Amino acid sequence: MDPKFGGLERTTTPEGVYRVLRGAILDGTVPPGGQLRERDIATDLGISRSPLREALTRLEEEGLVVKVPFRGAFVVEVSAQEIAEIASIRLLVEPYAAELAIEALRGPEQPRLTQTIEELHRATEKNDIPASVDAHLQFHRLFYDFSGHGTLRSLWSGWETKLRLYLLVDHPSYSDLHDIAVEHARLAAVALEGDTDAFKRELAQHFQSALRGQAGSNGHAATGPEALPSV
Repeated sequence: MDPKFGGLERTTTPEGVYRVLRGAILDGTVPPGGQLRERDIATDLGISRSPLREALTRLEEEGLVVKVPFRGAFVVEVSAQEIAEIASIRLLVEPYAAELAIEALRGPEQPRLTQTIEELHRATEKNDIPASVDAHLQFHRLFYDFSGHGTLRSLWSGWETKLRLYLLVDHPSYSDLHDIAVEHARLAAVALEGDTDAFKRELAQHFQSALRGQAGSNGHAATGPEALPSV
């Protein structure tokens, strides 16, 4: 069934339409692989095709949408192989980011880390997928943000959209969504101990299925629970 946009913010500017569509993609209203039908969206939002096409072009440039000739615009699907490759790099650089960020996270920014874990617990207890994805990404982003290392922050920024799209499919695959919060609380505890080797081992366990995907992926987008890695 195609998503309906009639209940969302009414807007006629390209910027406004962009915000509406981007929000619908990132909160899972339009899932990876879902089609964004110009006619239906224009009707739902009460707009002309011109601002809609500008918004779709911007989303395409951002990497959220792909336009297929003679078929239309679709939300990007992220393959298991792509996630595996990102995980293999993160396994190398995220412990370093955590090591650089440890002074801030043990000191003035520790409440931010604690709050993020609490938000992840609340979201998973409520089975709130968009909120759990937000908190999941925020947790890992803290290491990069407080590393003081511009290149590490740029790496995370380049990965985050793909990770978000993948997690919107990944989180519902858990038999108990609360397991995600438990895993991240354990990662936080190890990070605060300052043992980089232990953090890397915990992270490798966290990425175990993702790293297997690198060897076994056939390159197709993975949308079934059996193919979804933890990231």
